[in-house]
Amino acid sequence: MATQQPRTTRPADARAWSPPLPEAPGFDHLVVETPGLRTHVATLGTGEPVVLLHGFPEHWWQWHEVAPVLAAAGYRVLCPDLRGAGWTTADDPRIERETRLRDLLALLDAFDVERAHLVSHDMGVITAMQLTYDHPERVRTAVQLSVPPGFFTFSPRLLPAFQHLPKFIWHRPGASLRGTFSPRYAARPMSEATVDAHLAPLQRPEIDGAVRTLTRRMILPEVLRIMRGVYRRRRLTVPTLVVYGRLDHPTTEELMGRICRRPERYADRVEFAWVPDAAHFITDDAPEDVAELALDWFDRAA
Repeated sequence: MATQQPRTTRPADARAWSPPLPEAPGFDHLVVETPGLRTHVATLGTGEPVVLLHGFPEHWWQWHEVAPVLAAAGYRVLCPDLRGAGWTTADDPRIERETRLRDLLALLDAFDVERAHLVSHDMGVITAMQLTYDHPERVRTAVQLSVPPGFFTFSPRLLPAFQHLPKFIWHRPGASLRGTFSPRYAARPMSEATVDAHLAPLQRPEIDGAVRTLTRRMILPEVLRIMRGVYRRRRLTVPTLVVYGRLDHPTTEELMGRICRRPERYADRVEFAWVPDAAHFITDDAPEDVAELALDWFDRAA
């Protein structure tokens, strides 16, 4: 285990950050310093550690309704802003396929966390999946939201699920990402205030500039590895729960059954769960369901 890194704190007052942090009562806000990176981490609770990895274009606040439920059940919840998102700052703007994985390992060491439960959504699943395959000894259980397991087989019926990628690949500085939270991806209409909270860090040029980098240098290379069957040639040993909203088209339960046929060939233990009245942004549509499914999985699979 690495020596704990220096850690600094900023005032808990959301207005002390630039831009101001969205309001979320009860969280403590830290800046964790590791080489070349100052990671903003929102923390809540005490007990066994749970790490929540946000999706895109989101940040720690994605979990503001999930984390309190986990903390109330006796867990210490860590919600980092991953490199290129939120209020985290980096010396080097470059992000490669495994950059966030290295960041996460350094963060776990800084918190003296040997093993943690891991919950991830959307783009955060990429980093979570890398951790579970490459460093399974650091993960107790994994819950991944709105993304199939790495061993899935590609189907042309999945193509509509990637229709949003071109606008991220060719993102222009200052271009709006508000359409990302359209009814196509959210079962429940989001208020303007909620969308503003998710998109607030894009006011920072380095976060806006990371949109293309994350998509081109991290997502696309990993997608190509998945399509080449890299993870079907490996064994997933971490107990993993894959959760989808039933309105998250085109990834229906029937299609997932086809592309994830015979999961026991590729994983020691993997299960699937479906949340009604939820789409891709499942933590906005159904935060209570997400929290309860995670707690149940921690209890059953750890």
